[in-house]
Amino acid sequence: MKTNNSFGFLLFLSLVAFACTDTPEKVGMVETEEVTEEHLVIISEDGADNTLTQEEADNGWTLLFDGKSMDMWRIFNSDTLFGWEVKDGEMVALGTAGLEGLGSDIVSKEEFTNFELSLEWKVSEAGNSGVFFNVVEGEDLHAVYESGPEYQLIDDIGFPMKLEEWQKSGANYAMHPPVVVNSKAVGQWNHTKITVNNGKVTHELNGMEVVSYELWTPEWEALKQEGKWKDVPTYGAAKSGHLALQDHGNQSWFKNIKVRRLD
Repeated sequence: MKTNNSFGFLLFLSLVAFACTDTPEKVGMVETEEVTEEHLVIISEDGADNTLTQEEADNGWTLLFDGKSMDMWRIFNSDTLFGWEVKDGEMVALGTAGLEGLGSDIVSKEEFTNFELSLEWKVSEAGNSGVFFNVVEGEDLHAVYESGPEYQLIDDIGFPMKLEEWQKSGANYAMHPPVVVNSKAVGQWNHTKITVNNGKVTHELNGMEVVSYELWTPEWEALKQEGKWKDVPTYGAAKSGHLALQDHGNQSWFKNIKVRRLD
């Protein structure tokens, strides 16, 4: 009897161990391939939010948001994080910074030079936000827009003031207006893609290229000197830097933030 009981118990343990070794692919779960502070790859076959397809991962895309935490981000000029939350798999700017847009802008912990950035966003009614790149930090810099060019995000329909063309969604803010405004109504998700490659920049909005320009050319310098940034020497000067998302005193939501280095 003692021998039979031991055999039965060992057989039970073997069956339990076998059942627990099923892979994520077999049970339809999301498979986490690699997670470090600056490199996040989560692969999903069903196209779930905040994951990559196997093809995207093979082509060098990584995630800057996993739908659960904001570990890849921090407040501009700070090691802390406030004014944002993660809710229902979305990164939410709470709008606590005020309409001046100072205080709760966040930057990626990682820096980039040549890259493709893809993300989805929406803003609250009359909302205003932006995506920035080549952002640098320092005691003399007080906001992300003092260095980084901005891809504008805004409620094009319900904003309470008249918008200049260079203030509309998809614009290179205060520099290049979009050739067409095809943002979606408040409450709907928009898809943005920004490509920066050796100074050549393109903005895509909901599958359409809406802005194309080249940094640091004579034409770009002339446009800068004629406009809002003429007295901001740090604007657009950096050749690389952080990505940034703006809290402009309104709520805004982000998900599916993916980036691919081109250098």
